[in-house]
Amino acid sequence: MQSSPQSERLNLLGLTRPALEAYVGELGSKPFRARQLAHWIYKRGEARIERMTDLAKDFRARLAERAEVRAPSIIEVQRSRDGTRKWKLRADATQAFEMVFIPEDDRGTLCISSQVGCALDCSFCATAQQGFNRNLTTAEIVGQVWLACRELESSDAVARLGAPARAGLEAASHPAATRAVTNVVLMGMGEPLANFRNVVPALRILLDDCGFDLSRRRVTLSTSGLVPQIYRLAEEINVALAVSLHAPDDSLRNELVPINRKHPIAELLEACWHYIDEQNGRSVTFEYVMLDGVNDSPAQARRLARLLAGHPAKINLIPFNPFPGTRYRRSPERTILRFRDELIGRGLVATVRRTRGEDIDAACGQLAGRVIDRTTVRLGSRTLSVVVQA
Repeated sequence: MQSSPQSERLNLLGLTRPALEAYVGELGSKPFRARQLAHWIYKRGEARIERMTDLAKDFRARLAERAEVRAPSIIEVQRSRDGTRKWKLRADATQAFEMVFIPEDDRGTLCISSQVGCALDCSFCATAQQGFNRNLTTAEIVGQVWLACRELESSDAVARLGAPARAGLEAASHPAATRAVTNVVLMGMGEPLANFRNVVPALRILLDDCGFDLSRRRVTLSTSGLVPQIYRLAEEINVALAVSLHAPDDSLRNELVPINRKHPIAELLEACWHYIDEQNGRSVTFEYVMLDGVNDSPAQARRLARLLAGHPAKINLIPFNPFPGTRYRRSPERTILRFRDELIGRGLVATVRRTRGEDIDAACGQLAGRVIDRTTVRLGSRTLSVVVQA
């Protein structure tokens, strides 16, 4: 366990249940204190140790001397006309990362980041153009969910949810049931599987009934295709898996998603089917950004259908969201719908993602944060290991 460089006290955010049990044991208390502590932190969203009133007074005093609950600090909040909300969060004095909340009738989805910037260099993504600074800690990853729940609790976010989502929240028994966040997706800044060491404990906390107690179907990890880490993930945890595919063949995917040069499509798909088999999952969602004149022809739709036919796959077509300096354009709506219909006509499940938060640069592929110190990494070289934490 490590304390933050900003403080000598241990940050309790980001500690899994076994880690909390070990820590309270070091303080001379029983394991049940860890469950009480987790309830206060994750269920009730409490940061002040002195207000955790069912903890013994002497234990609270020892805990307050050595530990704290510290979430990322907010630099800026933006609200879209469609209700989407984006937070810019401080990583250090110069760096920042972003998270986004998307309210819908049947859910409230929080899109969180796993890195400050990204090293995978996907050509159509604003985050990739920022370069890479560092991996987020488990506390910084979990802290985004903790912070959003607190921020949204006193706002109109719950009221914005539709009746089905509100009814489900109100039926739950703990105070956090009123939170607006019903789904968490690791689709923000960074490649989650390049930060395996910190992401997996964060996922455990999101799923743990002593943590945020989310269903595995409501937690989604999105990857550009780090194949060895997909196999490792299959051994570690069961969450929904989304894969950034974006092309039906290696030659085009090499251009759009450079990690494909190291792990081509056939190798990637084999890892995906293995994950579903090991975790008894329903399907893999394949994300496919629609780029005008690049990957959106009917012939490419047919190739994509042949690639995924007979496998548990869903295709989520994403209208491209522009950002300054990009050379790409969004496919026209009629082209996107024709592409979708080609897939559906060949027996695949295909949907078109509705663009949200575009007016505040909060849509898919637009998160940029503030990455000042960059690490340049050429994919496929040995230096990739610099940013892939085992």
